[in-house]
Amino acid sequence: MAAARRYDPGRRSRIIDAAIRVVGAKGIAGLSHRSVAAEADVPLGSTTYHFATLDELLVAALRQINEGFAERVAASAALDDPYVDLADELARLLGEWLAGDRTGVELEYELYLAALRRPALRPVAAEWCEAVAALLAPRTDPATARALVAMMDGLSLQALLTDTPYDRAYAAEMLRRVLGRAVRDRH
Repeated sequence: MAAARRYDPGRRSRIIDAAIRVVGAKGIAGLSHRSVAAEADVPLGSTTYHFATLDELLVAALRQINEGFAERVAASAALDDPYVDLADELARLLGEWLAGDRTGVELEYELYLAALRRPALRPVAAEWCEAVAALLAPRTDPATARALVAMMDGLSLQALLTDTPYDRAYAAEMLRRVLGRAVRDRH
């Protein structure tokens, strides 16, 4: 007689959360169905049931992690105000994000950069860029919005990789330079 399947609607989410913790602690190289199952305290079969491959699990983890900065941008009422200095507001948001949970920020970039070697992750990385650019486009234009996202990525990576403190004034100035022509052209 087969054992009754226990109803556990939060299991998939717990597996994703566990995968994020495993990657945060051991890097992507430490990720396996077994390590995630142990971290989530679920049977090994649960991880493979919900995520047939590690790439599927990484896609789900990257999607969940990517929501952090995009949510901050979307929540900023200042982005809807044409009188707010967009460069300064983005520099502020970026500074708050980088000053938060550094492990989470590093993990987001580790998963984001894993897309270089794992093609399955590329669409998710692109979704994040497109989502943030779409939030910024109403204040500028689509091309400049994408350039702002690229600049913020670069500023974030510099701060993370060089262990230098985030310089909000510098970030605002660089973002203002990207915005320069787009802002002048709109007025």
